[in-house]
Amino acid sequence: MEDGIEYVVVRNDEEQYSIWPTFRDLPAGWYDMGRRGTKDECLDFIEEVWTDITPKSVREQIAAARAAADATA
Repeated sequence: MEDGIEYVVVRNDEEQYSIWPTFRDLPAGWYDMGRRGTKDECLDFIEEVWTDITPKSVREQIAAARAAADATA
């Protein structure tokens, strides 16, 4: 069910996505991804682009640990 509100897709530095009503200022640390629409349209877009919900810092730690393990192998 649509609520009649226009939303914007936002992303933070950890590459986590959310939606935010366009009539409100974005919270600190969140950035407008340029995609606007209904709630369902924005959520559908997020479902397409956010394929790995692991935070960026965790992905980087995993990659560093793998690289270190490969270097000692």
